Parts: sequence; structure tokens; C-alpha cells
Amino acid sequence: MSAEHSLVESVDNLVYEPTQVHEHGIDLTVSAVYEVASPGRIDFGGDELEDADLEPMPTEPRNPDDEFGWWNLEGGQYVVQHNEFLTDLEESLQLQPRNELLARGGSHPSMLVASHLPLIPLSIADGGLRIKENARISTLVPIGADDGGTVDAEGVDSIE
Repeated sequence: MSAEHSLVESVDNLVYEPTQVHEHGIDLTVSAVYEVASPGRIDFGGDELEDADLEPMPTEPRNPDDEFGWWNLEGGQYVVQHNEFLTDLEESLQLQPRNELLARGGSHPSMLVASHLPLIPLSIADGGLRIKENARISTLVPIGADDGGTVDAEGVDSIE
């Protein structure tokens, strides 16, 4: 991405930019976790397209004076929403799960995003997973980021 339109300028509502923006991309945080309460519908023509009924999962404080709660997720499938959203993208970006999520038995699909961050499925291994509100679960990277380029604190793509 060019200096005139950096990656960080395309992501709004960062929770804490100094931690989220790094040389490989921008970490995205979880704002809500949902359980699918009743199925949606997808048909060929789109006339019967219907959203699934999503129930928000509650959070619980780990300690009485905690500012943020935790989702105590059992193994299974969920849907997550990020705090951040995209604005004025000039080109598609790659959304991928963070290694920290993967190493603890959680996963979501990697995907190209072009105009917005969709709700995404989250898979949790049988043993379960605890996720704190605003935890960094995903990373947004430029396409072709493995070319030696980096994203600096201003979000400007540069070659080392």
C-alpha cells in the first residue's frame, strides 16, 4: 500500500494502536461472540436467503474488579465480530487467525476482505477456550506481505 493510503488509515476503531499495529500487519480484536440459535438459509437465487438467529454469548469477570469479562467457550462452532472495521480500501487484504489463537485450539478461516469485515465462524477444540473481551484474535495483512515488506507504526508498507 502506498504512503498516501496506508493500511492503518483503512482500519477504524482500533482498541490500542501501539499494540495492534506491527511490522506484519494489524491485529484485530474480538467485540462479540455469538452462538447460532437457529439456522439461516441459502438458496440458489437468493429469494429465500435468511440470516441465522445469533445469540450473544455472555462474558464473565475472572476477578470481581475486572474491567473486561471473559467468554468461556466450550468446544464447538461460534460466530465472532471484530471491534474494528474497514474504510476506503484501495485493494483487498488478507484476514488470518493469529498464531496465539491457533496454538490454543481456536481457529477461523483465512480470507480476502475487500470492503468490510464480515462476521466469521470461530472453531474451538473440544477442550474449550477462554477469550477475554478485546483479545487480539486475527491479523489483517496486505496481499503479498511475504515479499519482505513491513508495515511500520504509521502503517506504511516499506521494503527492507
